Amino acid sequence: MLLQQLIHGLTLGSVYALIALGYTMVYGILGLINFAHGEVYMIGAYLAIIFLGLLTAMGLTSQHLILSLFLAFLGSTLFCGAYGFTLERIAYRPLQKAHRLSPLISAIGVSIFLQNYVMLTQGSSDKVFPHLLPEGGIQIGGIVMSYIQILILTLSVLLMIALHLFVTKTRMGKAIRATAQDARMASLVGINVDAVISTTFILGSALAAAAGVMVAIYYGVVNFNIGYVAGIKAFTAAVLGGIGNIPGAMLGGILLGMVESMGSSYLSSEYKDLYSFVLLIIVLLVKPSGLLGARVNEKV
Repeated sequence: MLLQQLIHGLTLGSVYALIALGYTMVYGILGLINFAHGEVYMIGAYLAIIFLGLLTAMGLTSQHLILSLFLAFLGSTLFCGAYGFTLERIAYRPLQKAHRLSPLISAIGVSIFLQNYVMLTQGSSDKVFPHLLPEGGIQIGGIVMSYIQILILTLSVLLMIALHLFVTKTRMGKAIRATAQDARMASLVGINVDAVISTTFILGSALAAAAGVMVAIYYGVVNFNIGYVAGIKAFTAAVLGGIGNIPGAMLGGILLGMVESMGSSYLSSEYKDLYSFVLLIIVLLVKPSGLLGARVNEKV
């Protein structure tokens, strides 16, 4: 049913949008494609399973399910925020004045390292996320929204609103926008550009971790390879909406999820990964700057 597929597409697209936000924020400031971003999303999913396992062993999950899920979600996002901060300090900051290809190569190296790190520490087999939420959902007409879909959509919207308010209303958010427009001028007026860059990596990594937790809840299975495919699709969403543009990343992610869901339902599920890139090619042929056409300064 069309409306049912739209719900699935919105759920999937909201996850892509959260990951894409990290790509577009980092690119807007550094002009860097952080190819290790997808692996942070994957680590977020694994951390949620680890935290839930610890809480279950403590007996908290059986007594306070919602609290346990919240603590696992919070712990995963905080840890991945710390991962993002550490990666920026170790892998990217020393290369700020290097050739533009150097940070890109470093990002690819970090991506490979994190994949193998998780594979060696957690094993190459799939990890199962426990089914804790009750089955069923809400039926409106002929549409059924499961409780998991409602949870994912609600959290995604709240996180996107929170990010929008942070960027537009807070002092650090204004510093992020100023740095994205002109980092040199921002530093001349007293903005700590290094702190802005670190904050951007922390926020992007936390959002990616939130997406990882949601995917683990939705599909119930994670492995060390999920970050690669999701990262490529989220990057596609960021380019689709206009790289460097925060609303564009949100729009691109939602649109990508819709196209993938519709294509899998009405064409063939075997080529679900292909539809995203076909859509990207079509949009870039018509509007090379992306749907919302962000103007991003060239970094020198």
